[in-house]
Amino acid sequence: MIFCSHVNRAREGGKLKARIGYVAWVAGVAQFFVAHGIVESAWSRPYSWARNNISDLGNAHCAMQSEPEPRYICSPEHGLMNASFVALGTLLVVGVVFAGALWRRGATAIVARCLLACAGVGFVLAGLAPADVHENQHVLGALLIMAVGNIGLVLAGVGLADDVPGPLRWATSLLGAMALTSFGLLLSHRYLGLGMGGMERVAAFALLVWTLSIGVRGLFHRATRMQDASPRRHAAQATRS
Repeated sequence: MIFCSHVNRAREGGKLKARIGYVAWVAGVAQFFVAHGIVESAWSRPYSWARNNISDLGNAHCAMQSEPEPRYICSPEHGLMNASFVALGTLLVVGVVFAGALWRRGATAIVARCLLACAGVGFVLAGLAPADVHENQHVLGALLIMAVGNIGLVLAGVGLADDVPGPLRWATSLLGAMALTSFGLLLSHRYLGLGMGGMERVAAFALLVWTLSIGVRGLFHRATRMQDASPRRHAAQATRS
């Protein structure tokens, strides 16, 4: 009985940690897109998802930029955007650490989680080092997000737990492969009609779409299981009575 009690407490603790991880992912991505909308709306010249980089929203100074494509950048609310980058990266790492129940045991899952955590560090670095202030550090942050993070996404499809549906695991790896391909196209200045900013978003937002989807699924799936379990508990108690 004592052993069973310890096992049950461990399971409940694991479920609580997973819930914290899912909430962190959902909150991180949601606040990022809210901040993105607020900051881009503050531009006097219209901000373009096709022509502007994501990083342009965090640039600290108003200036004409020539690389990688000519554009004028002036982001009055850059402080909010950079704070959002930091918050996003921090919450991504929290989700990777706490949502352990999402993963299988083994080296592939461990490597995938480490790479995804690196992507979170990349967002933090991008927020702390705006592109027009500390370019090299900002580029490193971008590489951690769009190269390292997307490799982690590919591996995540293999490292997810067995109770994750097969189609979702395949979709995870395919999403990572698509994002890596988009990153390669971005580096080669081949935008396929999406524009520089559009191609960058395919490469960078794939991870955010995945974490948001997994987070929402995890929270909804847990709530559904709790609702299903409640009638069974009441029935069992009535039987014992």
